[in-house]
This record gives sequence, structure tokens and C-alpha cells, in this order.
Amino acid sequence: MSLYCGTFFRRKSFGCYRLLSTYVTKARYLFELKEDDEACRKAQQTGLFYLFHDLDPLLQESGHRYLVPRLSRAELEGLLGKFGQDSQRIEDSVLVGCSNEQEAWFALDLGLKSASSVRASLPKSEMEAELGGSFVKLRQALLQLNSVDSSLLFTAQALLRWHDGHQFCSKSGQPTQKNMAGSKRVCPSNNIIYYPQMAPVVITLVSDGARCLLARQSSFPRGLYSALAGFCDIGERVEEAVHREVAEEVGLEVENIQYSASQHWPFPNSSLMIACHATVKPGHTEIQVNLKELEAAAWFSLDEVATALRRKGSFAQQQREASPLMLPPKLAVAHHMIKEWVEKQSRSSLAA
Repeated sequence: MSLYCGTFFRRKSFGCYRLLSTYVTKARYLFELKEDDEACRKAQQTGLFYLFHDLDPLLQESGHRYLVPRLSRAELEGLLGKFGQDSQRIEDSVLVGCSNEQEAWFALDLGLKSASSVRASLPKSEMEAELGGSFVKLRQALLQLNSVDSSLLFTAQALLRWHDGHQFCSKSGQPTQKNMAGSKRVCPSNNIIYYPQMAPVVITLVSDGARCLLARQSSFPRGLYSALAGFCDIGERVEEAVHREVAEEVGLEVENIQYSASQHWPFPNSSLMIACHATVKPGHTEIQVNLKELEAAAWFSLDEVATALRRKGSFAQQQREASPLMLPPKLAVAHHMIKEWVEKQSRSSLAA
């Protein structure tokens, strides 16, 4: 690690003084907040809060972009007071991160109602008028957010959704209780601990050396193609999931599986996208589309894909112009994989 903070940092549980990097300092601070309710409660006093209503984040329009407002504790208490609620509602928030200076960030949904809470949902339109913003569907706002804001909102929405859907113990049927940070829920009747989860998904860009295989579902915007993707089955390794998904969806056997990157994706319900490249066996490139999974799949040449990557204009503009081949937006890991493949192929062509 190359970045170091300029002060010594010590936590009781970690022993003697030691110069730690900024990243390690943040990681250990967040760990403390997740494990220590009192430390988290104290952090809420000086923290900042992202607001949601029924899992939709509060956003403010600025030209063609969305800004993500954050409220201080005092501002949030004032807002709650105007709607007849006290500061105890703040304990429904979840920890989503912190700054390098250890300013904690939380997310609070004022539209959801917990099973054990008597606190009602706050009126959406009245809150929007009070806050000078709108509660916008995250999928709708995705392309108008910067990468830092989108990552934090992904995390916040995923945690809020998980808590909303796991308010009861699956064994006892009794209400579970959230810790202050929202990093877990506990059933008081049997002490079973539940931790937030996300589903692993393999997303694979298949190539045959000169071409890559892209596919689309009927729900995709017109002209949009992407890499093959599917959920991992219980007991599968990533490699096994790649083999199975490609075989199921397009009837091909792959080899030379290589990991590329990963990404948390909040749609539809919090997935960990595990991106891989794979090649087909020589002479086995005939696609047999599984129409229960896909609408279409096809091989695309380097020129076709490179041209699509170079196309100017926003995703929405390309949609309106009916581009012959649209690729996933830059925010998606599928875009990263396709760009990676094009760059590799281009280098190989220059070296030949």
C-alpha cells in the first residue's frame, strides 16, 4: 500500500501503536461500528444520511445529472419533527460507509415500516416538497449518477431491501432485531444471527478468437446485446456455473475460463456479478438458442463491437437513434468485459 495517514492510530483490540494506511484505518473503523452498537450510535451523531422512500433514493436534478443530497443528524431530526416523529426513527438506518476522516454515512428509508415498529411511513410527496428533490427509481436514475454515488446507493438499497425482507426468523417465526449498523439481524428467542446476503451470478463473454458472442432477452431495450449471465446453483464452483450457463443458453461448450472482474448489481435483488472470459472449442461455434432463456444470440466481429463502443451519445440517445448494436452502459461490468476483449483483440492484430 502506498497511501499512509499522517498520524498514529490505535484501537484497544489491536494492541500497540502502528502507522496504518488510510484504507486499513477506514476498514477497522467500519468493523468497529458494525460490532459495537454504542460506537455506531455515537457515529450517528456526526454522520450524514442518505434518504430513501420505499427503496427509492432521494435525488436532486442538476442539468442532465442527478445529485445525491445527504442530511446531517440535526437536519434529519428537524425533518422528522415536522412530520411528527422523534429522533428514535434514526435507529432504523443502516451503515453504508465512511469518509477518510471517519465521517460515517448511513441510509434511512422513511417509506418502509418494520414489523416491530409503530412508526408509520412518511408521506412521499410532502417530503419531496420539503426536501427539494424527488424519490426516484434507482434503475431509472442509474445512467445519470456518478460512479461513487451509484456504488453507495447500490449498497444502501441492497441493505434496506434485505432488512425489509428479513424481519422474521425463518425457524421460530418471531420478529428479528437489527443491530445499530444494520450488519446483521438476531432472533431474540433462539439467538440465531442472520447476515445480509447477495446471490452470485456468473457473467461470461464467450469468444472464438475473432468474434465474441452476445445475447439479448426480450426485456432488453431494442438493439441491446450483452454477455451471457446466470445465477450459480448451490454447490457449484464458478467454473462449473460458467460451463453450465453457456451450455443451457446457447448450446456451446467452453474452455479457457479466465476471471475478469466483479461487481455488485442491485437488480433485481442484489447480485454479485462474477465476470469471466471463455473460449469455445475449435469448430464448435454453432449457436442453439434456448428461447426460454433468451430472445436471440449471435456472433459479432471485432469491427462491429469496436464501432458500437466508439458510438457517441448517451445510452438513451443511442436507443432513440435505433443503433444497430447497443452495448451495456459503462457502469455495467459487461461493458468492461467487452471493452477488455476489444482491446486484447486490437493488440493481437497490431502484433500480427
